[in-house]
Amino acid sequence: MADTNITKKKYVLDIVKFRYFWLGLSMLFLLPCIVAIIYLSVTQPNHAPLKLGIDFTGGTILQYSSSKSIDTKELGVLREKLENIGVQNPVIQTTVNQNPTEDKDKSLTNLISIRTTFLGDKEGQKKVNEITQVISSDVENSQLVQVNSVGPTLGSELLKNTLIALIFSFIVMVIYISFRFKTEYGWIALIALFHDTLFVVGIFALKGIFFSTTIDSLFITAILTVIGYSINDTIVVFDRVRENMRFLAKKMTTSEIINASINQTLARSINTSATTLFTLFALYLFGGSTIKDFVLAIIIGIAVGSYSSIFVAGSLLSIVKDKMSKKHV
Repeated sequence: MADTNITKKKYVLDIVKFRYFWLGLSMLFLLPCIVAIIYLSVTQPNHAPLKLGIDFTGGTILQYSSSKSIDTKELGVLREKLENIGVQNPVIQTTVNQNPTEDKDKSLTNLISIRTTFLGDKEGQKKVNEITQVISSDVENSQLVQVNSVGPTLGSELLKNTLIALIFSFIVMVIYISFRFKTEYGWIALIALFHDTLFVVGIFALKGIFFSTTIDSLFITAILTVIGYSINDTIVVFDRVRENMRFLAKKMTTSEIINASINQTLARSINTSATTLFTLFALYLFGGSTIKDFVLAIIIGIAVGSYSSIFVAGSLLSIVKDKMSKKHV
């Protein structure tokens, strides 16, 4: 039920009045992201808008067993040494060896996994030997257990399936919102989702240019998480707008109803986002280096998604509703 006292309330944040400012601010921040995406699409041999990791381009996983466990600081040193010998973007993980009896020495209870670019040719075998030398010198009593390679063809197939999953999720959400509300709501939600996705992708395109950051399947998981979170926030705003429209259309203008509805959901959106971000910042600061980019993508996506649900979706809805009302006059 709509708040019948809504007409008597004054709200501090006037979204509708400054709607073109909010949209302009979004475009200002999106501009360098778009430039970075276009730059990578033009300059990279595969014309991808991001620097792709081995999940999508193919790569090699080397697994070593050891009697010594490695802490986070030692992993950082090991990663630096591997980069110094020309290993591109190595991803290092440690686990417990579940089958130590398969090794010659039963004391080899720890496993070290190193993921890097495809090492399937003669030069690749030479690089494997160099990596093994680094591991042997830094990790006590280590030995190479397994080498697995994922070819570029399999990586390309994974990339294609990932893009299909993203497009499918967009389409299903637009259909649902159009059915649940009205068609214009669905398209506005799609624009807000595209805004959030473009911002996250653009930030990682910039990271790829300046810091050689690559993306893997975890990045796609982060994007899907952001899409789900953002659409949930947008639906909450749209639902309040629809409810207020039903009961207050004769007492207030469309712009006033949209502005009041956004302000009514503002505290809920900020509180939900803030509590989620607190947890994510803790993960980013104290989690392992292998999940930092994954967590960063979600942090950026949730922050931008909260902004777009309030300022982008709300501003666009007010513009569309104003134009629709003028046509009926």
